[in-house]
Amino acid sequence: MKKDFISITDLSCEEYDDILTLAARLKRQRYAGVPHPLLAGKTLAMIFEKASTRTRISFDVGMYDLGGYALYLNSRDTQLGRGETIADTARVMSRYVHGVIMRTYKHETITEFAKYASIPVINALSDKEHPCQIMADSLTLKEKFGDLNGLRVAWIGDGNNVCNSLIMASVQTGMEIAVATPKGYEPDPAAIRFARENGGKVVEYDDPKKAVADAHAIYTDTWISMGEEEIKDMKLKDFDGFCLDMPLLKRAAPDAIVLHCLPAHRGEEITDEVIDSMQSGVWDQAENRLHAQKAVLVRLMGQNL
Repeated sequence: MKKDFISITDLSCEEYDDILTLAARLKRQRYAGVPHPLLAGKTLAMIFEKASTRTRISFDVGMYDLGGYALYLNSRDTQLGRGETIADTARVMSRYVHGVIMRTYKHETITEFAKYASIPVINALSDKEHPCQIMADSLTLKEKFGDLNGLRVAWIGDGNNVCNSLIMASVQTGMEIAVATPKGYEPDPAAIRFARENGGKVVEYDDPKKAVADAHAIYTDTWISMGEEEIKDMKLKDFDGFCLDMPLLKRAAPDAIVLHCLPAHRGEEITDEVIDSMQSGVWDQAENRLHAQKAVLVRLMGQNL
């Protein structure tokens, strides 16, 4: 693998499959109570510019499971918040820890940090991508359907960072991604271009009903990201008709599952009836952040198994 995991495109098809296989193995071991201290003696620095529930807990617990130590740092805990350059911080932290995860506003913050760091850097969310989330989603879909190749996944709502990573992952997985967004909220054209130029399958709609037809999974996310509270009313109006409700779910395949990376704004992008239904894969998906990220950490920070 490359030194860093900043984009879903950093993984080859073989590496993608290897991480999912390892994640499934680590999950089985955890459930069986089998210790797997594959990162004993290793320390992970976790730099957060944004609040977090799943990302912080899953990486922290993941390092504990692997026998390592996770160090949480917010923007007030380091000199980054007082003007020290990203390059200088990266150089210094490379002397102290064995790896870094970053949850930032700007994608460029992570890429610049990785440029000057001599240790692995993992993108735990940026404005452009959320690759760790897509690894967890892929594990969830593989558990449900057995094979990712040929699955149709419908994305309904905002063409955001999660959507971008999902689209690009169509290259490694063979999934067909059907995206339905309101006009002006389309995913990054570069993500779509990358997928199509490298054999991925992406189709775009402005009608959710068309996107979900025969879908094996319907994926949605909050319409109001952190920092967008001031434009909430405008976005709610723009996204009228894009709520994932039961009538929309019934248009998908009979065995379709529902995905949401959380936190959910119930009654906005998804209804209680859907997220709490028997077709909801949301809680398995949230759990799988732990297992998928442990596999990423082992491959980047551990010895070859």
